[in-house]
Amino acid sequence: MASKKRLYDAEFREGAVRIVTETGKPIPEVAADLGIHSGTLHSWVSRARRNESPSSKRPSAEPSGGRLRESERAELEQLRAEAREKDKHIRELEMERDVCKRLVALWVK
Repeated sequence: MASKKRLYDAEFREGAVRIVTETGKPIPEVAADLGIHSGTLHSWVSRARRNESPSSKRPSAEPSGGRLRESERAELEQLRAEAREKDKHIRELEMERDVCKRLVALWVK
């Protein structure tokens, strides 16, 4: 019997991770409440924790409890989107550079 892999959008994943991190509820309990496998939620939480950069946190800008204000959250999302776009552009430029290198190598031969 073939199982179908369910795809969850980014908003759902982020919301599930926030429930775990902000409420402190155990992952299996939150996963059961949301109707997803606990291993799936565990991997999302692990990935989110790995992606958090301790050097990028500014303790003085965070309100008590370590939560971001809405304006800071919006700014963070904007900066992350810009970083994703820049990374995408860099990958495209690297591919173009590699093609040019190969063309020059063929031309020299």
